[in-house]
Amino acid sequence: MNKWITSALLAGALVSGQLLGQAMAQDAKETVRLGIDVPYEPFVMRDADGKLEGFEIDLGNELCARANLECSWVEQSWDGIIPGLLARKYDAILSSMAITPERERQVMFSLPYYNTPSVWITARDRDIDIDDKQSLEGLSVGVQRGTIRDVYVTQEYGDVLDIHRYGSSQEVVNDLKSGRLDLTFEDFPIAVDAIDFRQDDSPYKQLGDSIKTPTSIFGKGAAMAFRQRDKALAAKFDKAICEVYADGTFDKLMEQYFDYDLSVRPSEADCTQ
Repeated sequence: MNKWITSALLAGALVSGQLLGQAMAQDAKETVRLGIDVPYEPFVMRDADGKLEGFEIDLGNELCARANLECSWVEQSWDGIIPGLLARKYDAILSSMAITPERERQVMFSLPYYNTPSVWITARDRDIDIDDKQSLEGLSVGVQRGTIRDVYVTQEYGDVLDIHRYGSSQEVVNDLKSGRLDLTFEDFPIAVDAIDFRQDDSPYKQLGDSIKTPTSIFGKGAAMAFRQRDKALAAKFDKAICEVYADGTFDKLMEQYFDYDLSVRPSEADCTQ
């Protein structure tokens, strides 16, 4: 074969190989592991086949697709979820974690992606005045251990209420329904889903107003958490959060699971940094 033709073929093959390599590099997705506490209905639960599903699973998968990331889910109990991140068991937390000053000292947060209040719930036939603190002396309250609701009840009512701490919100609900608790202080979406206190014929009712303050305890909303050094990864998810709000995807996902608004829309400044 003519040497010139051979050289041209080799050069062409080399260029083709380089282009293919570049294309493969562009298509290759970074693998990211997301830590999550299970169950936390309707944010995360299992279907009949044991597969994870729910609002945060759908949202997390959407954010990963927009950030061109290959994501997998790692289950972790709540009381060990930040230590698990710091120990590199996963790369980020996407599990309804409220931004609080204490947590900000340990991890870096994304933009918040939702915000909900907390509520006091008791049996409908109970006469409890949550605003009369002294009248609560000796009553039992259930909270999930290590949550912002645990912190709030401990700080504000620890001197009068008998606080029972549980590993999961479902355990709290179970003991409320069995009569082993006088009341619970619960995340609003969980209470709606597991207790359904808003119906007139429900055996349960809300006490007082919904609570979102003080910010020092309840934070600015729920966000993803990262190790402090992973700024580039956090920036990818911030961009994706801005996108799902901008094009209405967040609202569509929210409406699949909730009949109330839990959005916390990022500002234009947050999305143009």
